[in-house]
Amino acid sequence: MSSQDHPVSFKDKIKSSWPYTLVVAVIFFVSLWIRTLPSYSVFLPSGFVKFTSNDAWYHMRTLNVLLQNYPKRMFFNPMTNYPYGSYIHFGPLYDQMMALTSLILGLGNPSSELVSTVGAYFPAVLGALTVIPVYYIGKYLGGHKTGILAAILIAFAPGQFLYRSTIGFTDHHVAESLFSTFFMMFFMLALITSKKNKLHFEDLFNNKFNVVKEPLAYSVMAGVMYSAYQLSWAGASLFALIAVAYAIFQYILDNFRNESSDYLGFTGIIIFLVSAILILPFVHSDMGFSLYYYSWFHVIISFGAIAGFAALSFIEREFKKRQVKAYYYPLLIVGIAFLGLIAVKIASPSLYSLIISAPNTIFGIQTGGAATIAEASSIFYHGGTFTLSKVFRTFTVSGFLFSFLGILILIANIFRKPKPEEVLVLFWSIFILLAIYGQNRFAYYYSVNVSVLSAYVGGLLLEKVKWNELDQKFKNTVKSPSDIPKFFKFVKIEQMIAVLAIAVFLIYPVYGSALAQTGGSNDPRWEWVEASQWLRSNTPDPGMDYNATYEAPENGKLFAYPDTAYGVMSWWDYGHWIEVIGHRMPNANPFQAGIGGRRGSINETNQPGASTFFTAQSEEEASSVLEAIDPDPDKAGARYIISDAKMATEIFIPMATWTLDTGGYYQSYWTGSGYQNVPSARYYNSMEARLHILDGNDLKQYRMVHETWADQTQEVVYRQVYNLLFRGNIPEVDTGYIKIFEYVKGAKVTGTVSPNETVKIGTKIITGQGRTFDYFQSTTSDSSGRYEFTVPYSTEGPISGGTQFDTSPSGPYVLRYGDTTKEVRINEEAVLKGETIQV
Repeated sequence: MSSQDHPVSFKDKIKSSWPYTLVVAVIFFVSLWIRTLPSYSVFLPSGFVKFTSNDAWYHMRTLNVLLQNYPKRMFFNPMTNYPYGSYIHFGPLYDQMMALTSLILGLGNPSSELVSTVGAYFPAVLGALTVIPVYYIGKYLGGHKTGILAAILIAFAPGQFLYRSTIGFTDHHVAESLFSTFFMMFFMLALITSKKNKLHFEDLFNNKFNVVKEPLAYSVMAGVMYSAYQLSWAGASLFALIAVAYAIFQYILDNFRNESSDYLGFTGIIIFLVSAILILPFVHSDMGFSLYYYSWFHVIISFGAIAGFAALSFIEREFKKRQVKAYYYPLLIVGIAFLGLIAVKIASPSLYSLIISAPNTIFGIQTGGAATIAEASSIFYHGGTFTLSKVFRTFTVSGFLFSFLGILILIANIFRKPKPEEVLVLFWSIFILLAIYGQNRFAYYYSVNVSVLSAYVGGLLLEKVKWNELDQKFKNTVKSPSDIPKFFKFVKIEQMIAVLAIAVFLIYPVYGSALAQTGGSNDPRWEWVEASQWLRSNTPDPGMDYNATYEAPENGKLFAYPDTAYGVMSWWDYGHWIEVIGHRMPNANPFQAGIGGRRGSINETNQPGASTFFTAQSEEEASSVLEAIDPDPDKAGARYIISDAKMATEIFIPMATWTLDTGGYYQSYWTGSGYQNVPSARYYNSMEARLHILDGNDLKQYRMVHETWADQTQEVVYRQVYNLLFRGNIPEVDTGYIKIFEYVKGAKVTGTVSPNETVKIGTKIITGQGRTFDYFQSTTSDSSGRYEFTVPYSTEGPISGGTQFDTSPSGPYVLRYGDTTKEVRINEEAVLKGETIQV
């Protein structure tokens, strides 16, 4: 029997629980220590704070804007997804908590260093705090032993949960885990106390405050925690679904047993009433019904849940009153649900569509370009093949298997006499297991379930060796820390073996995996930091106030950018770094905005964006993509293009996947020992290959303006293949890991020679890294002997107010035809304005 079954005074509770409180406190600090081990890779000697995820950088941006305009936060951001801007779907709570902490510690005026420090440590603190609700869930599921074991397991839980709660990973994901777990904890406590007190709705009107007060307090706190969770992530309706699905099953179970479910109705109504009240101030009414932004959908979900709990309780009472057979109850629920959906479809087709499609968003396996997003892929599949490798790597083999055993045991308990808290944990675990089947990102949720379920199984093992007797002797013997040595004489050999088995098969694997995963992160690579900082210092100011808050444009209208504004084209992975470190406006970002391509069918028109630009098969096609991005016919969607070696090699096919057309970029080639997939002509014709592998040679309107230092990558192989199969003559070396290009009008070099004569123009380019490469073009004069080249490089260096490029020709262009050689010099104005140079 668990300790919660014995009514004791508050003073006695404190006296009996201090040892466990002390243990949980120790576990918290150990958990915090684990999470701050990689601090050396976050706080660098130069003073630079290197946050370790894309969204961490964006949270630091929204945090700094919030502090600059406190308490007004940024909802619309025009400095990303240029030229459209992006509504911010991040919940406000995470940033507000960091802002308030910074303001308190900074006495109202926090320095940028303090803000960065608070931001870096925040996820580690929230991750460590998760041991508290996990302990209580374990405790009320299987006693103190289960609670302590669950707290230990979550403290060391490896994989996504640890990764997303480590110092520097300043993202709201850990807040999702913390508040959703607190929600389940208070929901569980509300169910336990209301059922124990035999609560009925009549108690609310019969002055039975002692019956109502504890369930009411826990229900209100559950509503507050659900709201905190919802204000950390707009998709929190996932847990509303879990709560309602659990409740429906519990109502049916209670009805078959002829037991009252008033305790369940009371709890559910209070929880979602509180959540409805707390979410209302954050609703953006102009968003209509949206799952990703705070909209009327979130309010409807709360009021729908209230109506559901009220209806289920009313029907159950009527069934008992009229002595209707229990098996009609679930049939009636199905009928009412079906009629309800029909009513919603008639009243609001958009809401109906959202309700129907929302589950697939979470539980369904992604296809097309979305399948290339690492965190959105199924944890059970790799390359289309079912596998448990990612599961075992994330949760450890023993952790996942013990948790699965825990689910089976809870299912078996249904056929006995399960407690409501057991059924709740079962439904919670099954739904999150389904969620990681759809998207592995939800593994940071399931780590909590794995910890609780594994601890539950471990607790059952301890019960077999009469641990409860030992626990009671501990309470009777240990009145202070000095009494602990006396206690050990009561420990039996089988209890020691059980503890050893739990340590070896449950605790040690997660501890070992956790330590192995605390080596710090390499993201963002230093090349990206350098390139972004170079961009900020050496390109024209786009004319936007970086720390200002901007109003969203009216429906159907675009944001009014200044004439000096421009976009930066790169792959979506890098958008936040370009914005936050570089203070420039990316076309695409990690919200998967600005990617372009196709979403449903190969027969669709490719939408302009990053995927269509980098896979374009000619310069003309790529330029037409840039021009199409901006609705303004006089402006291109981007002025600068940034490529890195990863885009040119590792993730080129994922980029192409967004266009739903990945065929023909690679071909089989016999190497002498077997066939190997190597880049094909289609690959080398792509804009990405032209820019990164071929350095933009032969391009008319794209010039390299900067490159970082080289690193050892697959680029050498791609250059070797180009020389071998396509008669290229480029150096077979690694070049700049990141290359920045500028899209310009290009100067027009024209002249007259003999009709149909071959004319060539070229120059040697030297980069800021001291690397040289050849730039050249070739054409044939027309029947009148006229020729024309468009060239992107200035031979006379940068000008004030323009790009301060460090990559340029080492001398004049050399024009050749027949036996004639001429030098051509071109100034920067001619390149930028598209002026004509007559030779």
